Amino acid sequence: MGEIEQKPTPASRLGAPENSGISTLERGQKPPPTPSGKLMTVKIQMLDDTQEAFEVPQRAPGKVLFDAVCNHLNLVEGDYFGLEFPDHRKIVVWLDLLKPIVKQIRRPKHVVVKFVVKFFPPDHTQLQEELTRYLFALQVKQDLAQGRLTCNDTSAALLISHIVQSEIGDFDEALDREHLAKNKYVPQQDALEDKIVEFHHSHIGQTPAESDFQLLEVARRLEMYGIRLHPAKDREGTKINLAVANTGILVFQGFTKINAFNWAKVRKLSFKRKRFLIKLRPDVNSSYQDTLEFLMAGRDFCKSFWKICVEHHAFFRLFEEPKPKPKPVLFSRGSSFRFSGRTQKQVLDYVKEGGHKKVQFERKHSKIHSTRSLVSQPTAPNSEVPKQSPQSASLTFGEGTESPGGQSCQQAKETKVCTLELGPHQSPALPKSPPGSKAADGTTEVPPEEEEEEEGSKDSIRPSSLTGSPHLSELSINSQGGAAPANVTLSPNLSPDNKQASPLISPLLNDQACPRTDDEEEGRRKRFPTDKAYYIAKEVSTTERTYLKDLEVIASWFQSTVSKEDSMPEALRSLIFPNFEPLHKFHTNFLKEIEQRLALWEGRSNAHIRGDYQRIGDVMLKNIQGMKHLAAHLWKHSEALEALETSIKGSRRLEHFCRDFELQKVCYLPLNTFLLRPLHRLMHYKHVLERLCKHHPPNHADFRDCRAALAEITEMVAQLHGTMIKMENFQKLHELKKDLIGIDNLVIPGREFIRLGSLSKLSGKGLQQRMFFLFNDVLLYTSRGLTASNQFKVHGQLPLYGMTIEESEEEWGVPHCLTLRGQRQSIIVAASSRSEMEKWMEDIQMAIDLAEKSNGPTPELLASSPPDNKSPDEATAADQESEDDLSASRTSLERQAPHRGNTMVHVCWHRSTSVSMVDFSIAVENQLSGNLLRKFKNSNGWQKLWVVFTNFCLFFYKSHQDSHPLASLPLLGYSLTIPSESENIHKDYVFKLHFKSHVYYFRAESEYTFERWMEVIRSATSSASRAHILSHKESHLY
Repeated sequence: MGEIEQKPTPASRLGAPENSGISTLERGQKPPPTPSGKLMTVKIQMLDDTQEAFEVPQRAPGKVLFDAVCNHLNLVEGDYFGLEFPDHRKIVVWLDLLKPIVKQIRRPKHVVVKFVVKFFPPDHTQLQEELTRYLFALQVKQDLAQGRLTCNDTSAALLISHIVQSEIGDFDEALDREHLAKNKYVPQQDALEDKIVEFHHSHIGQTPAESDFQLLEVARRLEMYGIRLHPAKDREGTKINLAVANTGILVFQGFTKINAFNWAKVRKLSFKRKRFLIKLRPDVNSSYQDTLEFLMAGRDFCKSFWKICVEHHAFFRLFEEPKPKPKPVLFSRGSSFRFSGRTQKQVLDYVKEGGHKKVQFERKHSKIHSTRSLVSQPTAPNSEVPKQSPQSASLTFGEGTESPGGQSCQQAKETKVCTLELGPHQSPALPKSPPGSKAADGTTEVPPEEEEEEEGSKDSIRPSSLTGSPHLSELSINSQGGAAPANVTLSPNLSPDNKQASPLISPLLNDQACPRTDDEEEGRRKRFPTDKAYYIAKEVSTTERTYLKDLEVIASWFQSTVSKEDSMPEALRSLIFPNFEPLHKFHTNFLKEIEQRLALWEGRSNAHIRGDYQRIGDVMLKNIQGMKHLAAHLWKHSEALEALETSIKGSRRLEHFCRDFELQKVCYLPLNTFLLRPLHRLMHYKHVLERLCKHHPPNHADFRDCRAALAEITEMVAQLHGTMIKMENFQKLHELKKDLIGIDNLVIPGREFIRLGSLSKLSGKGLQQRMFFLFNDVLLYTSRGLTASNQFKVHGQLPLYGMTIEESEEEWGVPHCLTLRGQRQSIIVAASSRSEMEKWMEDIQMAIDLAEKSNGPTPELLASSPPDNKSPDEATAADQESEDDLSASRTSLERQAPHRGNTMVHVCWHRSTSVSMVDFSIAVENQLSGNLLRKFKNSNGWQKLWVVFTNFCLFFYKSHQDSHPLASLPLLGYSLTIPSESENIHKDYVFKLHFKSHVYYFRAESEYTFERWMEVIRSATSSASRAHILSHKESHLY
């Protein structure tokens, strides 16, 4: 009888790493030598319906054949796939990677082995490679055609419309109908043709990669996505179907799911003859028996399904490949079968490590070429998570990885030329897209050049596919997190054009996208004035451009969208827009005056008279005095923010409307952040004028005007400072509310946000990553849920009243360990570093002191608080991610919340760091815009980009005239340094950003701008201690 039982080892219970056999992730290890001997030819049918022939030794294990196929495709994330074939009993089984091929495939000449998707992850943004998503899209296409992926007509039409977009490009009704007549994607397609054409019309401008992403976004929400049914009967003899998914074992009646047994509830799986047995963990609240029994057609069917369950459990739930069972001395009992290969966590961690070189590939069925598919340079992980339509915004951040396969399949013989074929040692020379080539919608598409990060995903997360992204989008950070626009998936959550992804986003611009401007820039630099005051004035100009674009988001884009919908109450409209329009008009004229003065300063005008125009104080003084007349409008912004959030809370329709607007490309930050921009801008003017006054001597012609302007703006800032601090906290609470599930009343009067970040919580199963949120009255801990929206589920709360905190590294033997003792519960947590631990200790102790001075314990936060007297098993179960959330999320395609895989919370999750409200406040003051030259680690030339720094993130534009960013790079976790001599960067004013294997060089135009970029980026990449910060700040949030 075969069985699998989950028993944590003593070491794993304490979080100790354990070397389980040979890990495919350990560097320096080589696969076992391929057996020599007679070769056999195996025909493999690919997902694009081509057939390839591979010659492998007869005695070789199945892994040799599988690796040959993956190497043939240059597939990095091959662990999600498998080889299936009909055995001698005509039962379709998976190829066992450990057994000799000849013992499994008896008559290889008469068998066609299929290369198909085996493991369907809960979130498609965890797939970092464009090639992987393309293969998944082909699998969805196959399942639709074969009737496996059942859905309603609307979902089917939407899926087919994305397939059509990827195959023939932008909408053309005549071409669409001709294509649909020749290609049948579902059995009853004729009745859906009008719907398909209608949906296709809305996909204009979508590349094939983006269409794949959107296809998977729709498909993953369907109940039958990735489901393979296995006929069975229950104890009463009722015909049912069993299936296994990433969440556990599912029970279907026909195509309707009637039950689910999550892995957390399953204690043991076994089979005996044709009986399949599920032993559940004890649960007093459950009506189920301890052991469930299902009857299958025969022992072989039963064993086949048991093996599939074992593999799914290991792949999705274990940290690493399980150890092989020791061989018995005398008698064997039970099956020796075990999962072989990397687990999903190992795959995601491997992708996070970066360093692999992505390769080009060609789409067999597509008549258009995806620009990113043809790039021969290494690409950003998130570069492949495409933009999303307003209907969905899901992204994770991702990082590059190296292909696990060590050798190419040189013995492969073709039965047909496969369009995915790549040479054994090099990629085929596909034509490169010319620089700035036009897409179908008229926009300029820029192919990515270098791989970028997003951790977004343990997810990739990251930076796009953060959509992408584990590690930073998608990732795919999205608009809410500040890493990437909400509908730009760089990932994951990230493609350059739209909102994603995740988990952490990267600059996805190709070297070819911008001309090499080294000599040009040198010439320009020599012609520019060298006075520091000129560059300070230029900073006013560049940041004013960005500020004006931010005002346009509300005054133009948002207002235009509101006018088309009847979702916003008239009172709210009259409170928001009349207060933004005067500001937009005023600052448009202000920017013109600054640019005219800079033109005279640079000598670009015939009216230039040396000395008379080499100042900016008079322009600043005049306009700041003009701003005082707009003070009434500035006071209204806090009222508008509160009114908007109150209206959203009371209107589901307005909530959906604002959420959809945040998915637009122009809304690259959370919507409520733009409402506070006018207050933040006053702080920027104050800092610029302080620098000018410090630079000019008292007898300088500009000093008097600068000092007068500084006095005026300081007075305005002092009047609004209290409101600004209150509103920043209010905005942050509402932003966090969108990322949390299971909380009733996060935003209440008097609550202040202090810090959020990733810590490891010690439980019965060892160290488990959790996201902690510290407020002035309570500490929440959460796990990243498996819901479609990727939110964090609250598992517990610790009121700060009466809490104590102490270091406990020696007691538990875990580095950087803390014990938090509350009145009702104690927990042990570990930080990722000593500095992180000290930040948490400082902030928690300060919050405890604040709570002690308050009126007493905090009210209950959780919608349903977990009991305090849980047994260890129950406590462990409560800490598990809720797979029920995922199952429930798939029941309705229309009611899904947007994917939040790339917010600042996800950046911290994937990079194991934290950020405080003080850090956010400092970041607000340290915003910067301007042109920079960028160079990748392995590229030769420099690209000129317009770069905006805000919300701990760099946003990249082709020019300052663009309405939305092409890509973004979250900076939390990055290191900021100066290039060393060995890096051969022989240029002035160059700084270096690096995170793991991802390296970027940026070059400023002057010493002043170089120092300013270093200053603002340093504020995002490393936060100082609270004592150090407060010694330089007059006031703070707490």
